[in-house]
Amino acid sequence: MEHRQTESPPSYDSVVNHNKPPPSYLQTLSANQVQPYYIPQPIHPTPVPRAVQTIPTQRGQAPSHRNKRYCYGGSSGTAVIVVLVVIAVWIGVRYGPVLRAPTEKEMETDTCPPSSVNCDGKRDCSQGSDESRCVRFGTANELQVMTSKTKSFLPVCAEGWDKNIADQTCQQLGFRQSYEVGVLNTSSSAFQSLNSQFTNTIQESVNTSTSCPGQQTVSLQCSKCGKPPGLRIIGGSAAADGQWPWQASLHFQGSHSCGGTLVAPDFIITAAHCFPKGTPGSQLPSNWRVYIGLVSQLQLTSPYNVKQIILHQNYDPATKNYDIALLKLSKPASNIQPVCLPVFGQTFPAAKQCWTTGFGVTKQGADSISTLLMEVAVNLIDSAVCNSFSVYGGRITENMQCAGDLRGERDSCQGDSGGPLVCKVDDKWYLTGVTSWGDGCGKPNRPGVYSDVGQLLMWIYGKMQLERP
Repeated sequence: MEHRQTESPPSYDSVVNHNKPPPSYLQTLSANQVQPYYIPQPIHPTPVPRAVQTIPTQRGQAPSHRNKRYCYGGSSGTAVIVVLVVIAVWIGVRYGPVLRAPTEKEMETDTCPPSSVNCDGKRDCSQGSDESRCVRFGTANELQVMTSKTKSFLPVCAEGWDKNIADQTCQQLGFRQSYEVGVLNTSSSAFQSLNSQFTNTIQESVNTSTSCPGQQTVSLQCSKCGKPPGLRIIGGSAAADGQWPWQASLHFQGSHSCGGTLVAPDFIITAAHCFPKGTPGSQLPSNWRVYIGLVSQLQLTSPYNVKQIILHQNYDPATKNYDIALLKLSKPASNIQPVCLPVFGQTFPAAKQCWTTGFGVTKQGADSISTLLMEVAVNLIDSAVCNSFSVYGGRITENMQCAGDLRGERDSCQGDSGGPLVCKVDDKWYLTGVTSWGDGCGKPNRPGVYSDVGQLLMWIYGKMQLERP
């Protein structure tokens, strides 16, 4: 697990700038200088282990093929090789896939006509952004809906609710079905009450009301999440099988490059910087494979193909602000438990002990990732402290949070990018952060920096809704 950077905050991935040597680290800073970040030598990717292949001891060190030359003889053998190469190239050109720049919808400009209306159930904008942020979950998973008439989120009255309506609402948000429906007692003076029939979206299927029988509103869970079947990085230890079932390993062209987290059967949350424009093919879904629930790179699970890569449209590579991405899988991971997304307004106090996991290097400057999934407890750090001059001096935005140990030793590192920072509340694990960047690994006053999932919830749900199965 380790950090890296060019002129921007160093991230914990292993994709960016493979061939660029690290700049020297400046030891002395004036009060007006932007703090530089140490950039370790980029680690080489670890080849995907194969049953009949010797696993290299060093990342990027291919198995020896010296004996292969004895399989061919003289110039005739060379001629055969040349012919075979020419044929292979011709076949690749004639029948192979065309490599082109991706056309992810999030990279397009969402155009909305002047007459567009938000949350009326009718898609006016080219990408549907006018209808993608109308539903959220409050405390105790209270379902809250905004309509074009209310222009504010209100709880939904439980009268008339059933399993079918719950399923349709969860499907609208990108899930396959609902998991649990309950009721909550509320003191709210305004509600969204169901119409006589559910139509395409929940926002067009409710009317504002000032009364609700029994003051009971809908509590809705769209997936069984955050409760691994088992019990219960730098300074960490190997994770037990099944302890973090939502952990994903993202392989770029056959090698582990970043971590990720399963949040719904069809969706993985990771970091936007794992897909840099400067790395050829990094934004092409066919170059990626996702392995979920594994605890060893030497025992890979069945891979999932990536159907779409969705980067946050405001991601800034220079500052790592909005460093979040969503991967849509080609098929659902139906038998793997996802982590829970936090509810709107849910906060995790400073100093709370949370956990981060990943396959990154376990020592700064190491040239190979960990073959085992590592886990380490880290404490959340108040943003004011993390933004102080002695720590990150103003580099922490409202979309970031820090976690680790100001004394050092417990941290994420290179290869952990995009992986989860999870916190446990009432026996459930919630995705609190996405591993993003930091200065070195486990250094005093240089904790890990994570994208704050709570601040980016509406973007997550909005994209899941637009790309729902």
